Amino acid sequence: MTQHLLEPIKVGPYTLAHRMAMAPLTRSRAGQPGDLPTAMNAEYYRQRASAALIITEATQISRQGQGYAWTPGIYSDEQVDAWRQVSTHVHEAGGRIFMQLWHVGRVSHPSFQPDNALPVAPSALPVPGKTFIVDDQGNGVWEDVPTPRALEAFEIADIISDYSRAARNALRAGMDGVEIHAGNGYLLDQFINSNSNQREDNYGSSVANRARLLLDVVEAVADEVGAERVGVRLTPMGRFMGMGDATPEATFGYIVRSLNRWPLAYLHLVEPAVVGTVKDENFDPRWDAIISQLRTQWNGVLMIAGGYDPQTAEQALAANRADIIAFGRPFLANPDLPRRIRDGLALNTPDPSTFFGGDQRGYIDYPAHP
Repeated sequence: MTQHLLEPIKVGPYTLAHRMAMAPLTRSRAGQPGDLPTAMNAEYYRQRASAALIITEATQISRQGQGYAWTPGIYSDEQVDAWRQVSTHVHEAGGRIFMQLWHVGRVSHPSFQPDNALPVAPSALPVPGKTFIVDDQGNGVWEDVPTPRALEAFEIADIISDYSRAARNALRAGMDGVEIHAGNGYLLDQFINSNSNQREDNYGSSVANRARLLLDVVEAVADEVGAERVGVRLTPMGRFMGMGDATPEATFGYIVRSLNRWPLAYLHLVEPAVVGTVKDENFDPRWDAIISQLRTQWNGVLMIAGGYDPQTAEQALAANRADIIAFGRPFLANPDLPRRIRDGLALNTPDPSTFFGGDQRGYIDYPAHP
């Protein structure tokens, strides 16, 4: 049964035909130089335009915001023009598409930074993880993340402006809206979590201060493009890249209640059953209680993601756990996923060896069902 998955829903100014969204998926295939979407990227998204809503791969708001090789940006006119071919292809195929706005913060490498500088973070703390860089031979390799430098207070205003500019550029590129990426261990999440934020100024220490940067970004982006075209992604209880918070119920409860100030398109929560690209078998069991708490505290449309299949997605909607389910890897391997779910058709199996980097193999050659 897919009764609930097939129901239409209003998201911001848009009425979506069903409740199966495409989650943001980093694929590291942007054209070089310039980190530009290509015709191959446009074809990838066009193939998946039957999603209720496509959320693009994470897209850096500035050069400083990049942390992985061959990921696209949205801070130059050339990038805006290149993304326009993506939005055009999706719209011509009848789809809707939001761009996910990204600043990785400390999860970066000097090779991506202006003047080979250290990555930035709320606090100068070691990072337990690796990032994907280009070696001297032009190959993609995983490299340790260096200890970042702490952002100076005066630099934060520039980052907020970068988000605002990126949102404006996304709509210039024909996007229907934007999703602010505030999860998965990246910059906004680093400010939110007490494990990674040891600041003692207005952006650290208390829950309200650690949430301040996200709320400042939401305000700036909503003022730029309209709150109804803005979504926010959070990962409560996430552990990726050293995340963790001493009081997650209080921290994320405060954030969600604060986000109710704006008539946002949706709130997107990632369940920690999937952390990064690996299954986390040891996620905190408080998650179920927290998602129930946040579901009650959030006044708008709730989207959730985290390893759902058609059966568990339908069950989640039937239980009012959320309003929309975002599928990641199933959409990666099944460009016609909504049809397959609706008709009970077999699913293609994704090939992990082609997830990051490469050519059309494992990207635009997954077949639709006959």
